[in-house]
Formats: sequence, C-alpha cells, structure tokens
Amino acid sequence: MKMSKGQIGRRLLGFAVAGVALAAGGTAFAELGQPAPWEVRLQEAATPVMENIITFHNLLLAIITIITLFVLGLLIAVVVKFNARANPVPSRTTHNTLIEVAWTLIPVLILVAIAVPSFRLLFLELDVPKADLTIKATGKQWYWSYAYPDNGKFEFDSLLAQDKQPRLLGVDNEMVVPVNKVVRIQTTGADVIHSFAVPAFGIKIDSIPGRLNETWFKATKTGMFYGQCSELCGKDHAFMPIAVRVVNDQEFANWVEAAKKKFATNPTNSYASAGAAAQ
Repeated sequence: MKMSKGQIGRRLLGFAVAGVALAAGGTAFAELGQPAPWEVRLQEAATPVMENIITFHNLLLAIITIITLFVLGLLIAVVVKFNARANPVPSRTTHNTLIEVAWTLIPVLILVAIAVPSFRLLFLELDVPKADLTIKATGKQWYWSYAYPDNGKFEFDSLLAQDKQPRLLGVDNEMVVPVNKVVRIQTTGADVIHSFAVPAFGIKIDSIPGRLNETWFKATKTGMFYGQCSELCGKDHAFMPIAVRVVNDQEFANWVEAAKKKFATNPTNSYASAGAAAQ
C-alpha cells in the first residue's frame, strides 16, 4: 500500500513528537544523584565540573546532529538526482576547487570548535584547587574504605547494604562531605585496579595499587549521590557501590565527632562484612 506525501509527513511528525516525549520523560523521571527509569540524558549536575560536562555534551550532540542531517540530505539528493533514470548521462567532472577547499577547511573548523571547550574542561577537571577537605578512597575486593586525614584520621569501610534503597547502591556507611566545599579525593587500590566514579559529580578516576591518583569535586546541592566502581575488578564488581551524603557544615561537624567515636571503638570486620554482602 502506497502512502501519500501527507501521510508520510504525518508519520514523520509522529516519530518526532514521540522522540521529544521520550526525552522529556527521561527528564521528568530524573532523580538527583542516581539513575532513573527511562532516563535518556546525563544525571542532573551537582557540581560545577558536571555542569560543564553537560554543556560540552550538549554542544557535541548539536554538532553531531547537524552533521548527520547534512550527510543524510546529501545522500537523499544523490539518490534522487543522480540515479540512472533521472540522470542518464552522468557528469564527467573530476575536480572542483571550491568543494575540495570547503570539505577540508570546514572539518578543521569544526574540530577547533570542539577542541577549545574540550581542553578547557580537561583543565578544570585536572587542576585541583585548594582543598577544604581531603578523603582517601581505597578500592578493595569488593568494597570501599574511606579515610579522613584532615578530621581525626579515622577510617571506615563502606559495603553494599541489601536492605537499603536504591537497590545495589545503598551502603552501610556513606561517605559524608560538606556542601559548597572543595573535596579532594585521593584514591588507590588495595588489590586490583578499581575505578571511583560518581556521575552527578562528574568524577571518574582509576584506583590503582601502588599509585595515588586524585580528583576533586565541589557539591553545590545537599542530598545523597550514588556511583559505582567502574572498572572490571572481579566477580563482585557489580556489588561495590559508592554513596556520598552531602550535608551542611554543622551536620558535617556533628557527623565527624560521632564518626571519631564510632569507628575508633567499633572497627569493622572488613572481610567478614564483604563476604556477607556478596552472598
């Protein structure tokens, strides 16, 4: 059955509306600090770095979309105008100076337009500002240990908690940080290579045994933010989440005083806890 041009247009419009609705749905279902059902966009930003990542992502998406539509238009023009029936005598043109200069110069300009914000973003991510707080995150099979050398040098393990939501992201002991403070994360691996990643903060860095890597974030919103180990580190790789609780200054000070007593008098049995969480 053949469709008229009007029917084709209406179908294309329907697909476009459905795509917009799906994108809007992804935004509507978005939850701060964690993935959401039908989410098709990046997680909502909670740090200046992540805001820049989203801006750069949107720029690349616009450039890619324009290039794709342009190439599609050229392909359709070739099919329609230069098939054997519409163009029985093909052109024998072999060179066109203007076109050859254009298809060399335009891609170079596009790459420059991409490179400038890309380098600016890389510099923002890698240039760690003066830190208000330093936390050492050690990846272990298969959980995380956090140390607070600036706040009494206590350390604790953070393991998957099966009775907490969201599923596979809730932990028994969250990392706690103050809002609007520069937090420097120093990370290493105790056994194999892990990767410390929190999408809403725009951070992801490998935790390598024998090496101390560092990154940073400045959370501008309070709440719970989740991440996971993003390196294939063994059979329980999927069960070592990262949970960061961002609080105000007073709540953080109170938590530090309580944590000094809790983790000094009740050290966790890391290996037993890890085994229990994995079962």
